[in-house]
Amino acid sequence: MRIAVGGDHAGFPLKQTVIDVLRRGGHEVIDCGTLSTDPVDYPDFAARVAEQILSGRADRGIVICGSGVGACVAANKIHGIRAGLCHDSYSAHQGVEHDDMNVLCLGARIIGPSLAAELVESFVQARFSGEERHRRRLEKIAALERAGTPAPLTGPGEPQVGHPV
Repeated sequence: MRIAVGGDHAGFPLKQTVIDVLRRGGHEVIDCGTLSTDPVDYPDFAARVAEQILSGRADRGIVICGSGVGACVAANKIHGIRAGLCHDSYSAHQGVEHDDMNVLCLGARIIGPSLAAELVESFVQARFSGEERHRRRLEKIAALERAGTPAPLTGPGEPQVGHPV
């Protein structure tokens, strides 16, 4: 798998660990920077990673900043990116399996190298299930991207009839 990896200055110390884990796993890594701890802006690196995915040069991406929150917010502003902030292995694989997450966001000031390695492995090993309920939900997300407004509910907070929750 081809994985684009990027992060800001706070993410830089953890980025090399992530790259090493990916390469040991046989993945091709596209390093989108930053290359030091000199202060930079995380949206720039979220955009670089997203561009690699959207152009087809990368299959997935990983963005790292101090908390992971800013990188996640920035990445999710880009049409076609489904980024998730994960600090547990369940979310790292379930986000791919159910939500077709294509960008993993990590907080370098929140997690250490061992947990980061576990999360990266869970993320890259996971595959989207393709189940109808997950495809339906992804289409609703795509509709939100297109329209910029929420889709109407079937009823006031009611699940759609005939669809499992």
